[in-house]
Amino acid sequence: MEKAHLHQIHPVLPVQNLLAALFFYVHKLGFEIAFADDPKVPTYAGLRRGDIEIHLNFQNTGKPLKTAVKPNLRIVTQNIESLYIEFEAKEILKGQIQIVNTDWGTKEFTIYDLDKNALTFYSNLYV
Repeated sequence: MEKAHLHQIHPVLPVQNLLAALFFYVHKLGFEIAFADDPKVPTYAGLRRGDIEIHLNFQNTGKPLKTAVKPNLRIVTQNIESLYIEFEAKEILKGQIQIVNTDWGTKEFTIYDLDKNALTFYSNLYV
């Protein structure tokens, strides 16, 4: 029997307004819609950019989403400076967001989507 091979992961992020989230990911972050369960009023959708896919799941709570720990996706990125410039031009880098070199050997920056899910884009310094 062949050994199992894990080759992709599709994280699912909770969102309160799926249409607004789709707009943000497509028009601000440069993703494209891979699929949606309903073309007009989706409750579950997938987005792609490059080799990654992120899924969004509508959470109908009527209140701001409260989870003890919000998701933080770490996305390996080539040409991180180019991505930073792209996001800067789209005015989504709020406050003091800068590319930083970490003590654990990465160069990275973090942004938050409309539901405060963290997206950390990074590259390894020593590759």
